[in-house]
Amino acid sequence: MKRIFLVATLLVLIVLSFSAWRILGPGTAFSGDSYNLYIRTGMTYEQVVDLLEKDTVLKSPTVFNWVARRMDYPAGVRAGKYEIKPGMSVLNIVRMLHNGKQTAVKIVITKFRTPEGFAGAVGRKLECDSAVIGAFLHNNDSLREFGVDSNSFMAIVMPNTYSYFWNTTPSAVLKKMYANYKSWWTPERIRKAEAKGLSPVKATILASIVEEETNAQADKGKIASVYLNRMAKGIKLGADPTIKYAMREFELKRIYDKYLKVESPYNTYQHEGLPPGPICTPSAATLEAVLEAPATDYLYFVAKPDFSGYSNFAATYKEHLEYAKAYREALDKEMAIRAAADSLKQKKGGK
Repeated sequence: MKRIFLVATLLVLIVLSFSAWRILGPGTAFSGDSYNLYIRTGMTYEQVVDLLEKDTVLKSPTVFNWVARRMDYPAGVRAGKYEIKPGMSVLNIVRMLHNGKQTAVKIVITKFRTPEGFAGAVGRKLECDSAVIGAFLHNNDSLREFGVDSNSFMAIVMPNTYSYFWNTTPSAVLKKMYANYKSWWTPERIRKAEAKGLSPVKATILASIVEEETNAQADKGKIASVYLNRMAKGIKLGADPTIKYAMREFELKRIYDKYLKVESPYNTYQHEGLPPGPICTPSAATLEAVLEAPATDYLYFVAKPDFSGYSNFAATYKEHLEYAKAYREALDKEMAIRAAADSLKQKKGGK
């Protein structure tokens, strides 16, 4: 009898050890560095299990189900992105899902030119797709709390790296960006903007034009001064980048007279003052250049004919015409050289 008892006890211990191993030991069945489980808002427990089974994430869905039900997970499914690493135990996986310990999603904002581009980039990273984000950004009632509208909201989208949960709503996305925007705009920076007759949003709109005009940091403050001087004198800005934005033709090398007739509130050849919103998300360095723009008498600028990326600045139209002529001649020559080279390449390719 004693021997039977010992054998029975041993069998029980073996079963318990095996069960504990199935629960506490490595429970994953996939290969690779990790598996990202995306649980959409409103998904049921059964749908989560189906997803895990379809992608062969677990060694034993049965064990997962047993543990999950004892931890009451089926009644508390939480949406989000969850990173399951190789070798994780079933217990740790269920605990992570039950507690809603999501993996953060990073959204890097560099330079966006259009609301559509911004919505698309965010929509590819989060549960809310670009259509949902776009609808939010075109709703002035939604944007009112941020002090912007559907034209100017890009002013609060400052280049930076933002961390979100995958199921973050469009409103929460903007709230974090707005907090970053408010943090950047210190009282001292606001004072500098106001000294130039600008609000933070208007300073950002101006900076977006400067950003598109040049990559030469040394010229950005002087270009800002040109536009500030034009606004002060009631002269239209006549900024070529705003034509590109109005046409959504960002690769244009030359702005012909016919382009200046495009109907758009962003056409600064037709409308006085700044456009209704930014034409890109300017860098912090460009914003600083606007705030630190020197006092000049410049009203014109044009790219230097050496194609260095820098500009010649002028206070008079006569002087500007001389600089513009030199640049046009250099550009015509450069384009002729490129056309000849392309023609030669085609001839060689046809032989």
